[in-house]
Amino acid sequence: MTFGLKTNERPGTRAELRYARFSAYKAREVLNLIRGKTVAEAAAILEFTERGASEPILKVLNSAVANAGHNDGIAAEELFVSACFADEGPTLKRFRPRARGRAGRIRKRTCHVTVIVSRLSPEQLEIERAKSSRRGQATNVAASRARRVASSRRSGEAAETPADAGDEGVEPTEAAEAVEAAEAAGFAAPGSGTGDEQSDDAAEGEN
Repeated sequence: MTFGLKTNERPGTRAELRYARFSAYKAREVLNLIRGKTVAEAAAILEFTERGASEPILKVLNSAVANAGHNDGIAAEELFVSACFADEGPTLKRFRPRARGRAGRIRKRTCHVTVIVSRLSPEQLEIERAKSSRRGQATNVAASRARRVASSRRSGEAAETPADAGDEGVEPTEAAEAVEAAEAAGFAAPGSGTGDEQSDDAAEGEN
C-alpha cells in the first residue's frame, strides 16, 4: 500500500472552515473573485467586498498563508490562491408558525469552505516583483512631488509674513514722526488752527 496525495487532492497548502453558517452559493460568489489571484490581491478584494461571507473567507485565507509559512517556509509574497471551493454542509431545519395551525419550514444552510495556496512559478514571481517595484517607484515620485509642493508653500508663507509684519509695525510710527516733524517746522495741518485764526481768515475772505 502506498501513501501520498489522494487522487482528488490538490497540491498546495490548505485551510478549511467547516460548518460555516451561510450557504455554499453565497460562499462561491465570493470565492470566484479571488481564485487565481495573489495573496495580496485576494486579501484586498475580500477586505473591500460588501458581502457577509467575505470576512470568514479572509480569515481562512490568512490561515492558509500562515500554514504555508509555518509548515513549508514559503513567504506570503510568493503565494497565490491556486484553488478555493465551498461544499454543502448539513442543513438545519427550523419551523415558523403560520396561519390555520400550519408551520413553515426554514432551512438554515451551512457549508465547508476550503482555500488552497501554492507557490508562484519563477516567471510569475519575477513579474509580480517587477509590478511591485513599479508601484513603489510611482509612490516615491508622488511622495517627493508632495514634499516639494509643501516646502515651496512653506517658503512662500515665510517670505510673506515678515513683510506684512514690518508694514503693520512701521506705518503708524512713520506717520507719527512725520506729524512731529511738521509741527516742529511750524506747519499746521489744515483745519488744525484755533477758532480766532479761523474767524480772521473768514473775514479776510469776505473783504
